[in-house]
Amino acid sequence: MSTTDPATDPATDSATDSVTDVREEVRRRYAEAATAVTRGTTNAELNDALQVDDSCGTSSCCSGDVAVDESFGAALYAADDQDALPAEAVAASLGCGNPTAVADLRPGQRVLDLGSGGGIDVLLSARRVGGTGFAYGVDMTDEMLDLARANAAKAGATNVEFLKGTIEDVPLPDASVDVVISNCVINLSVDKPQVISEMFRVLTPGGRIGISDVVAEDHLTPSERAARGPYVGCIAGALSRSEYLDGLAAAGFVDAEVELTHEVVPGMHGAIIRATKPEQPAT
Repeated sequence: MSTTDPATDPATDSATDSVTDVREEVRRRYAEAATAVTRGTTNAELNDALQVDDSCGTSSCCSGDVAVDESFGAALYAADDQDALPAEAVAASLGCGNPTAVADLRPGQRVLDLGSGGGIDVLLSARRVGGTGFAYGVDMTDEMLDLARANAAKAGATNVEFLKGTIEDVPLPDASVDVVISNCVINLSVDKPQVISEMFRVLTPGGRIGISDVVAEDHLTPSERAARGPYVGCIAGALSRSEYLDGLAAAGFVDAEVELTHEVVPGMHGAIIRATKPEQPAT
């Protein structure tokens, strides 16, 4: 699967350093966002707080600037969902969709949110699966984990747990969840095939994914994607539609689909990605 990840060019001596640099920049941006929300910064003010580069366009899934552009952030959630959660969880929403609205969650299911941030999707998932279900969030940023746990306490959610880890190395055992969701995070990974493999590993047979992400049209080259916005702006690192489908198939998923929902920059879209882990291993 071809990606724009810095680690994919073995001829580059500095590949490891590049991967580390990208991951640290992503961690720093999310830490700043969490700190800003904790201080009382609103969703509309996060763009200035993070000093997002103009090359991100009018908005970035890492900036939270939903006052200018409704392609990202809390504006993609229904008013009822926003009203049911702590204001800090809504303010920290930096995604490009609402994966809980497309994941078809049911009472009693176990859900994992990759890159859970301030916890909005975990808390919404916990409400949908009810007291007999459970919702996990994984995030690598201490500040976001602290914010998410505080939001869970304010919401009175007892069927949730936020775990520190990367989405390339999920701290859960094999076949431990029924559904994996994620909101505008996989595009930020420096090893997307590994993320897809981890989703497959932690899902039970018959489990499924319901993901929101930024996806490029197939005709855009990696350099053309990078010209439309930076990696930490959720643009340069986005997979194309074909790359997503090929990657899911290579990991063993079936019934994969990528539905483009809204354009965020020319040729690149917010999208819904669905796929299922087979009930039986492939023979």
